[in-house]
Amino acid sequence: MGDTTAPAPPRKFGRICVFCGSNSGNRAVFGDAALELGQGLVTRGVDLVYGGGSIGLMGLIAQTVLDGGCHVLGVIPRALMPLEISGASVGEVKIVSDMHERKAEMARQADAFIALPGGYGTMEELLEMITWSQLGIHDKPVGLLNVDGYYDPLLALFDKGAAEGFIKADCRQIIVSAPTAHELLTKMEQYTRSHREVASRTSWEMTELGYGKAAPEPEEEAASC
Repeated sequence: MGDTTAPAPPRKFGRICVFCGSNSGNRAVFGDAALELGQGLVTRGVDLVYGGGSIGLMGLIAQTVLDGGCHVLGVIPRALMPLEISGASVGEVKIVSDMHERKAEMARQADAFIALPGGYGTMEELLEMITWSQLGIHDKPVGLLNVDGYYDPLLALFDKGAAEGFIKADCRQIIVSAPTAHELLTKMEQYTRSHREVASRTSWEMTELGYGKAAPEPEEEAASC
């Protein structure tokens, strides 16, 4: 009999950044979703960029991807290492100075973004990537894994913002959401930007993301007589 193993889906993304909680939540469904997403990345041969912690949902997805043979890059501020790394770290860890540098480095390294359930930090990271897409700072897909309706109130708020005229209708389409990892990854692979950016990507002086104007080199002092 021939090999009946289903071929792996074609890889569109080299690396996906996943934002998620350093807590596991109160229900097993959240951890199950992190494992499912990690397995989905491995199936597609996609590497992981994440917040660098070894606990909570962060630790679950990172260990799943690493065990599956894909590369894991964690980006973590030095101040959070005692709080978010318990025991051995997972994969490669890059230590940065602050939260701004963390988000910029994660954005620079990734081809797309996904938010799992999480708290304020996860939501802030998600909203910043949505905003950067709206502004034209990046054109990468932004996905929301809406596990068991966890993000229904947030999605309803986005709809309310669009209905009240604070979010443009085309910008409401920036966020891609789905209840399962398989469905979300498929939708993100099919994503095409439909909103009009506020400014062109090259007009942003975001050198930490790898584009824009670099800071001028300091001039050499004139030789003394």
